[in-house]
Order: sequence, then structure tokens, then C-alpha cells
Amino acid sequence: MTRGKSDKQTSGDATATAGLPATWVQGLDEFLAWMEVSRSASPHTLAAYRNDCIELFGILRHGGHDAFDAGRPAVEAFFATLHRHHAPATIARKLAAVRCLYRFWKRRGRVARNPWAGVRGPKQEQRLPDFLPVDEMFALLLAPDDTTDLGTRNRAILEMLYAGGFRVSELTGLDVHDVDRAQGQAIVTGKGRKERVVPIGSKALAALDAWLEVRPRLLPRGRVQEALFLGQRGTRLTVRQVARIIDGAVDRVALARHVHPHALRHTFATHLLEGGADLRDIQELLGHARLATTQRYTHVTLARLQEVYDRAHPRARD
Repeated sequence: MTRGKSDKQTSGDATATAGLPATWVQGLDEFLAWMEVSRSASPHTLAAYRNDCIELFGILRHGGHDAFDAGRPAVEAFFATLHRHHAPATIARKLAAVRCLYRFWKRRGRVARNPWAGVRGPKQEQRLPDFLPVDEMFALLLAPDDTTDLGTRNRAILEMLYAGGFRVSELTGLDVHDVDRAQGQAIVTGKGRKERVVPIGSKALAALDAWLEVRPRLLPRGRVQEALFLGQRGTRLTVRQVARIIDGAVDRVALARHVHPHALRHTFATHLLEGGADLRDIQELLGHARLATTQRYTHVTLARLQEVYDRAHPRARD
């Protein structure tokens, strides 16, 4: 990949591709460079696609298949291996990576045909987004001890996640200057490096102001750090650290459920929809490229709507 790598990452890439034909690896590197430049793929996506394609190459090499002349037996060998080791959702993602690789190769003339064209992945169970009821969400927001510096930070993190519907990676990527407190909004860089403006409510802004007052105490003397949220050593918080902060808040209020970090984003969207927000507006706030992705939240509220109907419609009463 074209972004700068550490020695550890470079060593890991070499280990993963050891024994593979150099032409296959070169073709993969060309594809990933194109994904980065033309598709603005994130480092996470690039790493996932690289791993998926290398897994395919290993299966092809083990079966004696040529990556540049793969046919039906190669496709069958790939799926047979994946079905033994991966869930349907993971298989679907790996198939998407492989399909995209071969489309690129076909356009560049590396392959005469795309053996993955028309190949369908396994049927996936449609899971509804997890979300918290309003009372549980409010309890979670009040869980951190805001008499301490870290508790003040954690309160601001939870308030921001709920107020703006951020992906956790978007939140950890925020710099101090990305937030306009006077306007009550933040400029967020989402998937595909697309920027969007996210409104932030008064409660979240108040929590953020409290955090910014104590934030300098986490910075080592003389160090400049642009990241909005810092860890104890004064470095940018990671997604994993935010997940642990959420777990700690859940434990403090003894919620009888596991709360995945993304559940706060789902909660933001669901509560907006229940409050009467337009689906297109929610799509814009979440940064979804497709309305169909946002429409999942309509299913979450169906049970409540059914209750309203049964209670209010004259012909629904006994």
C-alpha cells in the first residue's frame, strides 16, 4: 500500500505473502493502490481486502490453481474452505474483496475473464440494529464520575457519541479544531474520507467544555497534541480504548446487556426516527451513502408503532 508503513507492518506483509508468486502479489499491490487513490479506501478497508485476497491466493496455490486463470474449480475450492472457517457475513465480505480484485484485473488486462462475476455469497440473516431505550441511554450518560479528569473525559465521549451518531473511529479521529462550539457542530471525516457536518446538542457541548478545561492536564509538558480525546499518556484515544470506556459505564449502571460501541450510533438514529425526524435527514447525519442502510432503523420502531396503532385506531380496539 502506498501509505507509509512501520517496519513491523512491512515484515507482516512479507510473512503473509511468503511463497506466493511475485506476479500475484504485484497484481494485488496495484489493486490496493488503485483502491486507495480512486476509491479513497480507508486503511482498515485496505488491510481487510489485502488479507482476504491473500487468503484466496493461499487456497489457489494449495489447490494448484493459477490466480490469473482461475475457473470454476478454484471458485469451489475457495468457498469450501471459507464455509469451514467463517460466518456468512465474513464470507460475503471476502467475496466482495475478491470480486473487486478481479474486476480491476480484467480492466487492466491481467485476466481474460472474471470467474467471480455472478457468484452469489451465502444468504445472511438480517439483524436489526441494537439500541438502548431512552432511560437506559440517559443512565449510561450519567455513569462516569465527572469529579475526575478521566471521568469528565468519559462523560464527554458518551455525550458526543449519542449527540452526533458518530462512528467510534470518527470520534477518535476528531481534532480540537474540528469542533465549532459556537455553532454547535463538528466536521467529521467518515468512510471514503467524505466530510460531513454533524450538529452537537447543548448537553454534549457542556460536557465537552468541561473536558476541554481539564484536557491540558493529560498532556505532558511541552507536548502539542491535536486530538480531541486523549488517553492517560496524552496520546490520541483508540477505538479499543473507547470500547473499554463504554464497558466501564455499562458496568457502573449495571445494564443487563452488552453494549457494543456502535449501539450508541444505532440509539442516536432510532431515537431521532421515533422523535419524528425524516429518514433522509438521518441518512445525512449518519453519513450513509445509501438510503437502504438507514432504512434498517424503520424496522426497529415497528413494534412500538404497532402498539400506538392498537391503542389509537378505532378499528384496532376490542
